[in-house]
Amino acid sequence: MDCLKLYRKEKVKTKLALERVHSRICLTSDVWTSSTSEGYISLTSHYVDENWVLQSKIINFCHIPPPHSGNVLSEKVYGFIKEWGIEKKIFSLTLDNASNNDKMEDILKTQLSLQGVLLCGGDFFHVRCCAHILNLIVQEGLKVASEALQKIRESVKYIKGSEGKRIKFGELAEQFGVRTVKGLRLDVSTRWNSTFLMLESALIYRLVFGHLALIDPNYKYHPSEEEWDRAEKICKFLKPFYDITTLFSGSKYPTANLYLQNVWKIQLCLIEEMESRDEVVSSMARQMKPKFDKYWDSYSIVLAIAAILDPRFKFPFVEFCYKRLGAHWDPYRKLEIVRREMYKLFEAYEVQHSSKVTMAHSSIESGLDPHSLATKDVISEFDNYESEFVVTEKSELDLYLQEPRLDRIKNLNLDILEHWKSMAERYPILSLMARDILSIPITTVASESAFSIGSKVLNKYRSSLRPDNAESLICTRTCV
Repeated sequence: MDCLKLYRKEKVKTKLALERVHSRICLTSDVWTSSTSEGYISLTSHYVDENWVLQSKIINFCHIPPPHSGNVLSEKVYGFIKEWGIEKKIFSLTLDNASNNDKMEDILKTQLSLQGVLLCGGDFFHVRCCAHILNLIVQEGLKVASEALQKIRESVKYIKGSEGKRIKFGELAEQFGVRTVKGLRLDVSTRWNSTFLMLESALIYRLVFGHLALIDPNYKYHPSEEEWDRAEKICKFLKPFYDITTLFSGSKYPTANLYLQNVWKIQLCLIEEMESRDEVVSSMARQMKPKFDKYWDSYSIVLAIAAILDPRFKFPFVEFCYKRLGAHWDPYRKLEIVRREMYKLFEAYEVQHSSKVTMAHSSIESGLDPHSLATKDVISEFDNYESEFVVTEKSELDLYLQEPRLDRIKNLNLDILEHWKSMAERYPILSLMARDILSIPITTVASESAFSIGSKVLNKYRSSLRPDNAESLICTRTCV
């Protein structure tokens, strides 16, 4: 009961905090099945607060009985949004690529658009989970490489099969001077990144496995030199995917501005490795490329805009990326789409916020007493004077794009939220747009973290825990 009281108390505080939020709120959502085979849906809010600090809070973790159709999910999420009173503040919803999520997003977008609360009619509402897409792409490539990796997998499994073998292997590693904190890791078929970690750790002990094959007649899985070389190439091929997945999965820092440059690197890597001399690596790349094209043919427009709002890159970086892809893309058409959509979004912010900004400036100017100016009568004729020079008015976005870019090398560790906070006085409207876009989560990792907590709360020892108690335990953790 104490937990429920605390949850209700914190829920009231969180609701008041969301009411005071002046920025747009981005959401992530996912569905999970507990160890008791019960379905749960989570909803996590993401926004930049008044101090320009990125906030992420699990606001719902609710039991949802089957069916988990798009209609059912949309009704549930819409109910959550109404309950929290944030329907007029929603900017985006990040989901994985399940078909029921696509249907849910479509229904929600229609509901919110009919109320006129989404910017640009909801054109920027749906964001696909990048980590999930990367997983689909790499899994496609690993289908080709599974046979090539089988001996390494069996070798690791052999060593980890008993304590005696692990001790003996450790002694051999000492003899060969292999000193590392990384032990052997066995992969899990459903997690491609575990396959990368298995390869990375096994390659460290390559010589040790070779010696083990000479002294242990029961060890029959030793890869040949050619197979080790191939494993090294596969590991090198997968490294960028692993690093980018890790980067995208951060929830304590903005990731939207990191999206374009890293997805672009993946595309370049696939194009390059399709021409690899290693048959397995080239086959992996060719297998992965159609899956990449399916999801990232045009990249996400709003996340390309996020890269432009990074002062180290701006529009020339998007242009550079698109043109480097050469014959694989039509860069000029895609660049024009990004530019058009960026200005459309900025104009929506101008319409929504210009009156507030004008009022703020007026209140500052009203502190001046015009009658105290001794030169008032002298320059009165100027009030009706029209200059022969015509100055084309430029928007904040125009001015920002024309400014020189920050030195990328000197600003490698730029705190982009802190930067836009410092630019708020100079670009009052554009900074609001930047704040909202940079709060977009490009993965559903934040919602999935709720399930990690949920697996500890809802386990075989708590199989009778009521759903409302489970929600109070999980949501209170991110609110307190």
